[in-house]
Amino acid sequence: MTEQQIQLDPRLQQTTFAVQQEARLVKVLARLDIVYFIVAAVISMDTIGTIASGGLNSLTWGAILVVTFMAPYAMLVAETAAAFTQEGGPYQWTKFAFGRFVAGVTSVFYWITNPIWLGGSLAFIAFAAFQSYVVHVASGGFWDWAFKIVFVWAAILLAVISLKTGKFIVNLGAFAKIAVLVLLVGTTVIYGIMHGFATQQWGNLAPSSAGFLSAISIILFAYVGFEAPSAASQEMYDPANDTGPAIRQGSAITMAAYLLPVFAIILVLPVKSASGLGGYMDAMAVVFHGVWGPLASFALGVSALLFVFAIVNQGSSWMMATDRIQAIAAADGTFFGRYFGVFSERFGTPVRVNITSGIMATAFVIAAMEIVHGSAASVFAVVLNVSISTLLLSYLAIVPALMVLRKRFPSVARPYRVPGGTVGFMIMGTVITGYIILGSLNVLFPSLLPKAFSIPYDFGQTWGLSATRFEGFTLGTCAVVFAIAVLGFIFSAKVRGDLAPGLEIDEIAAETLP
Repeated sequence: MTEQQIQLDPRLQQTTFAVQQEARLVKVLARLDIVYFIVAAVISMDTIGTIASGGLNSLTWGAILVVTFMAPYAMLVAETAAAFTQEGGPYQWTKFAFGRFVAGVTSVFYWITNPIWLGGSLAFIAFAAFQSYVVHVASGGFWDWAFKIVFVWAAILLAVISLKTGKFIVNLGAFAKIAVLVLLVGTTVIYGIMHGFATQQWGNLAPSSAGFLSAISIILFAYVGFEAPSAASQEMYDPANDTGPAIRQGSAITMAAYLLPVFAIILVLPVKSASGLGGYMDAMAVVFHGVWGPLASFALGVSALLFVFAIVNQGSSWMMATDRIQAIAAADGTFFGRYFGVFSERFGTPVRVNITSGIMATAFVIAAMEIVHGSAASVFAVVLNVSISTLLLSYLAIVPALMVLRKRFPSVARPYRVPGGTVGFMIMGTVITGYIILGSLNVLFPSLLPKAFSIPYDFGQTWGLSATRFEGFTLGTCAVVFAIAVLGFIFSAKVRGDLAPGLEIDEIAAETLP
């Protein structure tokens, strides 16, 4: 296809302010950097233990969803990211498909998850590993607070510094993550040869509807994110030709990095002992003591430090992506005027959004430290769960946007195309969207699908509060996020009114938007 420059619908052109900010971006990412970014961001160490807590049935569904969700989802993103290479990736795709308002709301849902996740989840997982295997620190004391606050702002600092420097730390984090995963899987094999494995009820490998419903949301949450590097598309040397191969390579690593460690944990830990908080390092402790003898404590300490570094790098990698997307959305006139759309002239990074994310993450550290028991703790757990899952909810717009772009702009140059052409693209997109809908329903209304499948579900025992209160808090959280997005859009009308005159986008050709 011969590319032609076309004039976009004026409502979807970039703003003058966005063009000014993008002029501060520097190309620094090669193909291998994109692969490392995917490894650092997408492989979620905190969800591996949570998935393993579901036992063999979760492992089965994890494998099924690799084939029916992760692989096709990665292919759709690989094709789209190579074809539409504007900075801000998912925001731009959603804007081209559905308009600036939907894109603005989607970007807020996509972004707001991560500071909450960093402060309310990752900081606590990292501290648990450090406390248990490096230096014992009393929970709730000064050093507990200091560790978690420093953890949050270390992740933010890595997002603030220039990507030219930050990418090397991301790459090191990817290596640390792979090292910890290989240590667990490799030592588990040796442990099994020496001592045997925990007794398993292999019949639980058979997929069940109950197992699916208990695992679907957390597995989908773990498996998404291959679009994250596209947040920095204009900081890549060759996004059109590097993004697709990098996503395919990264997804292959990700598949193995989830299934093998989950299986390893199941082989050595009782199901009830596995958890997102300590399951991964607890499994390492079992196999290390069984294999390395007197060296086990030292090896565990080193592994825990690698684990903590990988976790902080994971949070930082997501901040680099989602903060860029939110800043581009703000610069394009969807989030509280120009303030949040500024990219630093010195670093080329969205420092104001970075700092805002750090403040939000710190607030969740404080809330989680203070709300430790009783009814308030149950309420907080619900809000945290839904807030984290806003990332999953954002894909209700992002995945359909990929399908709309494939249909509306079939002539756009696509260096990589999914098997089956447009029909194959649409089938895969429909299946992925179906999974996202099920996962989102399961997050917002946990008893709905079990009732539909006649599966017993004790709401009070699971969440510590009634279904009515749960739904009030979950829907209330989503309503607050939506209200923030809408207000941000309303107060950005002046920015949207100043479009870049005569701006043309090379990558979109031959068709015009309705």
